[in-house]
Amino acid sequence: MAVSESSPVAVTPDAPKREVIYRHALPVRLTHWVNVLCVTLLLMSGLRLFNYHPALYWGNYGYRGVPAVLSIGAARDSESGEIVGVTQIAGRTFLTTGVLGVSYDPDRGMVPRAFPAWLTLPGEPGLALARDWHFLMAWLFVANGVVYLLFGLVSGHFRRDLAPAADQLTVRHILKDIWDHVRLRAPRGEGARRYNVLQKLAYLTVVFLLLPIMVLSGLTMSPAVTAAVPMLFDLFGGRQSARTIHFLVANLLVLFVLVHVAQVLLAGVVNQMRSMITGRYVIKPQVGP
Repeated sequence: MAVSESSPVAVTPDAPKREVIYRHALPVRLTHWVNVLCVTLLLMSGLRLFNYHPALYWGNYGYRGVPAVLSIGAARDSESGEIVGVTQIAGRTFLTTGVLGVSYDPDRGMVPRAFPAWLTLPGEPGLALARDWHFLMAWLFVANGVVYLLFGLVSGHFRRDLAPAADQLTVRHILKDIWDHVRLRAPRGEGARRYNVLQKLAYLTVVFLLLPIMVLSGLTMSPAVTAAVPMLFDLFGGRQSARTIHFLVANLLVLFVLVHVAQVLLAGVVNQMRSMITGRYVIKPQVGP
C-alpha cells in the first residue's frame, strides 16, 4: 500500500528518521470527500424530515395515538407554564429542553421543534425541499459508494488495507490497541504504517454492514420501490420498522464520524488531513521501546 520516500529533514546519523509514505490512493481520497458532503447534507435534510413527524414506530403503521418506540415533542410545564422539550424512549420520559423538543429561535423565543433549526436543511418550513435534498444526496451517496466498492475490490484495497492481519486478531493485540486508545497514544514507527485493528474493524463494519442497512432501509420507505420489491417489508418488518432502523443506524454513523474526527485531532490534524488530500503521510519515528 505504502510507497516510501525520504524526508528532507536533517537528522543526526544515529537518530531515527521520519519517513513519508503514500497512504491513500486518489479514488479513496475523492470518494472520502464526496462522502463528507453527502453525509452532512443527508443528516441535515433527514433531521428536517424527521421534524415533520418526530416519532418512530415498529411495524408497518405509525401515526399519532400509536405507541412509539421513540418520540420527541413538547409539553407545557404544569408549575411554570413554560414549554419544555420531552423525549420518550421505550416509555421512559426525559426532559430535553433546548436540545430536543424545544429550541431557541431568535425571532420567536423557545419554539416546539424536535431538532433545532440550525441543524436541519432547510431550517423551516421547506419539507418538500428537504425531501429533494435528501433524495439527491442519497443517490449521489450510493453512486459514490459503488465507485469505492469497485475500486476496493479491483485494486485489492480491502484485502491489503482493511482486512485485519492474523497477528492483529489475537486477544493480546486487540487489548493492547484498546489500551493505547484509552491512553490517547497514537502509533509511531512501524505501527503507523497500517491501520490498527480497531480502525479496520470499524471501517469494515461501516462499509459492509451499516451503509447497506442504511440504503436498504431507506429504499423500504419508498412505496415505488416496495411495490417492485415487496420482500423489503419482510426484511425490515414493515415500513415504520425500516424508518426506525434507518434513524438508529444514522445515529451510529454520526457516532462513528465523531470518533473518527476526534481520532484525527488526537493523531495530528495536519498529517491526517494532508494524507487525505495529497495521499502523503508522515511516519513519525518510534520513541522508546
